[in-house]
Formats: sequence, C-alpha cells, structure tokens
Amino acid sequence: MKKILIVDDLHPVFKERAIAMGYVVDDEPQITRQQTLEKIKDYVGIAVRTKFRIDAEVFAAAPNLKFVARAGAGLDNIDDKIAFERNIELINAPEGNCDAVGEHATGLLLSLMNNFRKADQEIRNGIWDREGNRGYELKGKKVGIIGYGFMGQSFAKKLAGFEVDVMAYDKYKTGFSDAFAREVSMEEIVKHSDVLSLHIPLTAETRQMVDDEYFFHFKKPIFFINTARGEIVSTKAVLNAIKSGKILGAGLDVLQTEKFPALGEQDWYDELKANEKIILTPHVGGWTFDSYRKISEVLADKLQGFS
Repeated sequence: MKKILIVDDLHPVFKERAIAMGYVVDDEPQITRQQTLEKIKDYVGIAVRTKFRIDAEVFAAAPNLKFVARAGAGLDNIDDKIAFERNIELINAPEGNCDAVGEHATGLLLSLMNNFRKADQEIRNGIWDREGNRGYELKGKKVGIIGYGFMGQSFAKKLAGFEVDVMAYDKYKTGFSDAFAREVSMEEIVKHSDVLSLHIPLTAETRQMVDDEYFFHFKKPIFFINTARGEIVSTKAVLNAIKSGKILGAGLDVLQTEKFPALGEQDWYDELKANEKIILTPHVGGWTFDSYRKISEVLADKLQGFS
C-alpha cells in the first residue's frame, strides 16, 4: 500500500485527491514529532507545513519515504541535502500562496507610506494630527525586488496599477524582464530604489544577508518590506537603519526569531515593538483563507505528476 502521513493542518482537498490517486492517507494534524518518528517507517510520503523540521532524524526513521510534500513555498524546514542523496522528491506549492504574499507585501507598503498604524493609534488616543501623518504616494517611485520567482513576480503584478518603476534582481536568473518588472543589476537596486522588498528563500548564502553593511550601500532612504524569511535579515540592522534615516519604514511579516516566548526574550524586542515606523505581522503573508485551499490543490497536482 502507498501510504501518506499528513502531520499538519492541510485543506481536505489534498487528502481527497491523494485517495483518488490510490494512496492510503492518514490525516493526523495533532500528531507529535515523537509519534511521527515511531510510525513514519510505514509511509512513502509525509505532508507538512511548519510543525517541525524534516531532518536527519526523521529521514533515518523513514526507510520507505519517497516524497515530502511541503504545504507552502519555502523548503528551509526540510534537509534537502539528505533528500537529494536518497532520491526523495520534495514537493512544494509557491503557486498556491504567491497571490497572498504579493497582496500582503502591497498592504504593508501602503500602510507604511501612509502611516496607517500610527494614525489609527493616535485617533484612538484622542490625537488628531494631520501634518504628522502626511504620507507618500507610490506613483513615480522605484521599487526594487530581490528575487523574481513566484513571490517576486506576484508583488510586481500587484504594483502594476500604481505607475511605479519596478526593478528586479535575481542572482540565479537572467533574461526575465516582463510587463511588470525590468531585470537590473544589484548596483541599480542599491542606487535607485525608493522601496526594497525581499522575495528570496532562506539558504546558507542568504542567512543574515541583510545586515548593517547591506543597508549602508543604499543611496536613498527606503521603505523596506520582508515577507520572505526572517533569518535573512538582522533585526538590529533594520532598527539601526531606521535610526540613521536609511529606512523610512519597515513592514516585517517575518522575524529572525519567531513565536513567543522566544521572541520576547530577544535583546532587540523591546526596541522593535516600540518603534512606530515598523509594522509587524505574524508570518501570515502567504496564509489566507484562499491560499489554504490553493496550496493543497497545487500539492495534489504535483503529486499526480510525481505518481
């Protein structure tokens, strides 16, 4: 029997379609890591979102594993080196939540440029300050996108109606200019950007890539958006860049340390939460009611092709 173990909360459509393909599917979103280790030997596939890392210990306990289905875009919670060595297929679904990420990044940007968070809080506290909440328009601005995969492309498409100049840099792609963005060098991003948005995966190369030196090279003050992975960016560097005027405002859906109590224990957390020029969301950029279903549909499509 071909058996799949679902260890996380996936939309039922994945299970339904997998069964239609001939798989036996055990849907156990409450299962623990230890319980998974005890029973994974009987399965050819495992489906996960973010519950735990699929690492050497999990792979060692799964001699019959043929694929890992990651209900999301990034594969950084899977040891891809071991998967490659064992010829285990990795299936992800960036097509399923790219629209959610693109819209979320746009929302963060508009909120920052128009002081929505600050203005809302002030009015609720009896302060009516029009001049202190005067904003910026997007029209005519130059938006720099780092990474032009599904997420970067989605953000560029969402900006199409704002009459901005979208520049995109991708270290691993060339010749990708399209109707929504033009391919540029990193030097052009640094020199011309009014807005910088990250859409790259977390790898050994990108971990802590965005630090004090990274921001130092930008020629103009920027609005900074990160809906990719928090570990790519030094939070302290963002705070320093805001202090120095390099960053006008930051929209962070992801942080280098996430969830409580760990987040509250960071030495930069108090400064982060007190900063009015930062908007924070809890890693929900790609997690909408719509993407919940679409991700599972994409995974099922890819499982069909794999099977």
